[in-house]
Amino acid sequence: MRSWSNELRRRLRAEGDRGDVPGWVLVTLMTAGLVVLIWALAGEALTQVFNTAMERVLGA
Repeated sequence: MRSWSNELRRRLRAEGDRGDVPGWVLVTLMTAGLVVLIWALAGEALTQVFNTAMERVLGA
């Protein structure tokens, strides 16, 4: 009878693909693109929201 840890190790070794690197690169690039787009469209409003929140927290 195999223990659960031995079975897990066996299954992990049996899989040929250890990760989808091109997929993760695409996700990372798309996320960065969305951040740039949102910042370009709403940067001024986001800055104002942040400054207002900080003023309220700091009591200024």
